[in-house]
Amino acid sequence: MRSRKPAFAQTAEARTSVELRIEKMVQGGDGMARLPDGRVCFVQGALPGELCKVLLTFQKKDFTRGRAVEIVEPSPDRVTPRCPLFGKCGGCSLQHLSSEKQTSYLERVERENFRRLAHADLPDDFKIHVGSPWGYRNRARVVLCENSSGSLAQARYGFRLQESNKVVAFENCPVLTPALNEFLKSGANGLRERELNIFDNGDGHVSYYYRGMPEEEFKKNSVSVTTVCNRKIQSDASVFFQSNLGLLPSLVESVRKAVEEGIANGDASDAWLIDLFSGVGFFASLLCDKFKRVTTVERDEGCLKHAEANLLPCRGKTLLENISAPAEEWLTQNVVDVPATLIVDPPRTGLPPEALEAIVKSSVNRLIYVSCDPVTLARDYAKFASAGFSLKKAEGFAFYPQTPHLEMMFVLNRR
Repeated sequence: MRSRKPAFAQTAEARTSVELRIEKMVQGGDGMARLPDGRVCFVQGALPGELCKVLLTFQKKDFTRGRAVEIVEPSPDRVTPRCPLFGKCGGCSLQHLSSEKQTSYLERVERENFRRLAHADLPDDFKIHVGSPWGYRNRARVVLCENSSGSLAQARYGFRLQESNKVVAFENCPVLTPALNEFLKSGANGLRERELNIFDNGDGHVSYYYRGMPEEEFKKNSVSVTTVCNRKIQSDASVFFQSNLGLLPSLVESVRKAVEEGIANGDASDAWLIDLFSGVGFFASLLCDKFKRVTTVERDEGCLKHAEANLLPCRGKTLLENISAPAEEWLTQNVVDVPATLIVDPPRTGLPPEALEAIVKSSVNRLIYVSCDPVTLARDYAKFASAGFSLKKAEGFAFYPQTPHLEMMFVLNRR
């Protein structure tokens, strides 16, 4: 097969170039190979099995990094990237891998990560849920670009370049929803903010937010309502909300099933649902009708008002508490002495050590852990396992096709 020049290849600088055979994909989507001296090399833009000419861009004593500048022997799973900005824009770093093959590659990566970091195997029935590979992303942060003359008069929005603060404008992003692309072409014409958060609620309404936004404009143009699993969820473009509404119901149903099974088999009770790192009260609002008491804990003050609104339908039927505090602080100050159902959805850094220790010391027997970083999830699982918890269910959710990111849900029970 003829060799190919990757779309992201750039003029080689006076740095070392070497031909390498790629062994496997690693966390983050790079290929891994070994230099003749035995050092590991992480290669951007390479797939397992490929023979590549690699420009080394970073070298240390025990490992190196590089960029594939020519694919001598391509993988049968390699495809031509759809976006002309592939390799320049900082997103969508897996567009050179067939969409149909991405989940199988990610599964192999996570199974190896789990064995290496948690010293255990993911269950045989581990499944990755998938949705549309294009036009799925309903939330984004874009940056204003100046035109060649330096004027903002004809400026457009774009994304930051790889490993840079520079910005590249785009005409149409293939992973953004049609509504967001259309908004950036026409609806954002009157905006000249350096950074803009945009959100498509799935019903044709696009909201936006920028730092320093006046209160009246915020109420009018930032707040929105999204329907998920027949429940209306209020949020605004300044706070976190899931970026793939098409796949979100799959996660909701998996969490709901885990909750129902826990109550049915006695591993947990309907006495209390604790939703930590609860954001706008998303999971709590969808599950509150199953519990006598519901507590949400979230440190972001901007999320609190939305959580109160989203849980309003449950008031009068369920004892509700919306707490604005760090999760680890609330856990260490409140004794959980009943077999409550606990849902945690922490940031990429995973659970703070104090929070994990408080959970272990509590009476919680069933934990549903939703993670946006499989590496910190594996780290935290290893600690839970050593404290007497076992893994009952593991599922993955490919919320960001064309990227190496994967979200996961673990169901943990005390043995």
